Parts: sequence; structure tokens; C-alpha cells
Amino acid sequence: MSKDYTNKELIELFAAAPKQAVEVLFDKYHNELCKVVFRILKDESLAEDIVQDVFYELWKKRDRLGVQTSFRAYLKRASINKSLNYIRDNKIKFDGDEQYAYIESKDNLQKNIEGKNLKEIIDREIDKLPPKCRMAFVLSRFEDMSYKEIAEEMSISVKTVEKHISKALKVLNETLAPYR
Repeated sequence: MSKDYTNKELIELFAAAPKQAVEVLFDKYHNELCKVVFRILKDESLAEDIVQDVFYELWKKRDRLGVQTSFRAYLKRASINKSLNYIRDNKIKFDGDEQYAYIESKDNLQKNIEGKNLKEIIDREIDKLPPKCRMAFVLSRFEDMSYKEIAEEMSISVKTVEKHISKALKVLNETLAPYR
């Protein structure tokens, strides 16, 4: 049975021994990522391929990758993005008889583009947060960790976690106000 690494240990391992770290990350997150991608694409074989690509990209970027908060969140986001890119790049072509379906897919594409732009804005704002605030927010929102778990992971009090999350939400609310 392999050791259960914390985020901090995984980040340190990735810096010191990337090959071993990628193997550990693969063992730890492969199945979870395949399930996430399968929910999007509804194709088990394709989900496997996309997750393999995510780990391949992780390996290719190992020298310049700066994961500071959570490999789980990074890999999950990369898997989702790669799945959405697959959908975008492999458009379903409709015959002339299915014009309504084409119009509907065009509307959905516009909504996806608007959603992608909004996601980019949110990601930029999250990246601008102070490091500890960003880490607390990412662990809370993308890792589904409780405030207590975050406090233990970051070696801070639960009250400090609450302040970090509150600050992050305030910044995001102010940034997103024009889009409401």
C-alpha cells in the first residue's frame, strides 16, 4: 500500500522527484479523474484517453509547472478543460434537415463562450489573491475541504480560514457584479 501524501508533500515530491510524483499522482487521482471526464463525455475509452493526456501534459510541463495549492484541483481542472476542448474541437456536423439542432448548438456555443470568458475572469481574480487567501479558497471550493481540514493543512486557525474565504468571496463578488 502506498503512502497517502498531503498536498504539501506532493508539491515537495514533485519538485524533488517529478517522475515518482507523477506516478503517485496517477495512482491517487486517475480513477477520480476518469469519472469526472466520463460524466462530461459519456465515453469510458475517451475518458481514459483524456486523463492519460492530462498526465502526459503534466509530465511535459514538469520543469515549469508551479502548482502551489493542490494537485487534485489542478488535475481536475485540466481534465475538465481538456474534455471541453475535445467537445469544441470535434463538433457534431448536422445535415440540412437538422437546422434547428444546429441553431440550438450555436446558442449553446455562445453560452459556452460567455461562460468560458467568465471562468477566465474568475481564474484571473483567484490568481491575484494573496497566496494564503488563494490557497484557502481553492481548497474550500475546488477540493471540497472543510474549514477545519483547511486550517490543519495550512497550519492556521479556523477563524483565519474563514477570514481568507470571506475576503476571496468579497473580491469575486465585486469583480462579478457587472455580470449579474
